[in-house]
Amino acid sequence: MKGLFGLLRKKDKAEPGEDPPESMMFTTAFAGLGLDAELLVPWEARAVEVGASRLNSSRGIKLLQGLWAQDKYMRLLDKDAISRMERYLDFATVAPNRDLIRQEEYGNFMVVLLSGSIAIDRVQPWGERLRLSEATPGDILGEMSLLDSGMRFSACTTLTTCEIAILGADTMDEMMTADPGLAAHLIALLARKLSLRLRVVSARLSDHNK
Repeated sequence: MKGLFGLLRKKDKAEPGEDPPESMMFTTAFAGLGLDAELLVPWEARAVEVGASRLNSSRGIKLLQGLWAQDKYMRLLDKDAISRMERYLDFATVAPNRDLIRQEEYGNFMVVLLSGSIAIDRVQPWGERLRLSEATPGDILGEMSLLDSGMRFSACTTLTTCEIAILGADTMDEMMTADPGLAAHLIALLARKLSLRLRVVSARLSDHNK
């Protein structure tokens, strides 16, 4: 994670009009790790698969501002910062019983739940499907794969009709180029929330396996 902030600082010092180094881009930074780009499931493909319909962006950003204002970490992004994020987010409505994220697929987008409920499950090696939690409005899902284009840890399935915001790697690249301060702040908050959630999930799995 230090590397990401270093790249953002370098971008802050870059000359006007200078292209960002390819290694700082989320869409290319992990290309040398042997991952076939064709294995990645972008939001555009998943949206078609689940029959997502477009949500008005003004409603979406209003919901996001209200929810994150109540979040211990995300409220550190003020209303102006969240308003600036609108240009980088997609907003959608998804019907119940749709897999937004599948376990062990490779993805490069995260989802913020704006309304509704989403099940977060993990299939254990012996076949048992373990319910890790149920996401509620304001929760962020899939940020780990947004940051590293890696394999998804769990499956996220809509339990009700859900309104969601989506941030993909390509638009994260745009944010890092056009508004690096906002990108750095967002990445720091995502990393903090991700660390907390991994600790909770680890404890949950440990208790289950006792």
